[in-house]
Amino acid sequence: MSGTVLFVDDEPRFTGALQRALRHEPYRILTAGSAAQALEILDRESVDVVVSDEKMPGMSGSDFLAVVRRRHPRTVRILLTGCATLDAALKAINEGEIYRFLTKPCPAKDLSVIIRRALAIRREMDKAKEGANASEKAADPLGILSELERRYPGITQIKMDETGAIILDDTDLGLDRPPESTTDSP
Repeated sequence: MSGTVLFVDDEPRFTGALQRALRHEPYRILTAGSAAQALEILDRESVDVVVSDEKMPGMSGSDFLAVVRRRHPRTVRILLTGCATLDAALKAINEGEIYRFLTKPCPAKDLSVIIRRALAIRREMDKAKEGANASEKAADPLGILSELERRYPGITQIKMDETGAIILDDTDLGLDRPPESTTDSP
């Protein structure tokens, strides 16, 4: 298996038809009959791609995908609807940050290609996150800098003037106090 796809539609015959049409695909298919049911699935399962209908009771697909974006930002979001309106498209794009806006009927072959591309995007996002995590660990493998910054806020930051010269804050070094006398007084 190369990922998990969740189809959300209040028409069980439609999700059943999608499952049958895509049964030979190399990904696991889950279905939900409502946005609320889909959110429950997303909270307990790792889902790579969500494909949602727009017109559903309780919550529209564009509202649902906006919630998915906030709660599960790395899940790739697709809207597949029979009621394509400009308002729904704008909301899905602007609030749900969807990957694709598709209209029903959508040929299974086209949907399959789009889902495979969405899964590839998800894999690239995961690789980028792993690379970022590895970079953070390589920069401070023992967490020494993090611990120093926690104990002494600002210690790991360098202050520079407009010429690029490093500025030392004399108060940090104790140079703002008069030097202690090292000679004995007469």
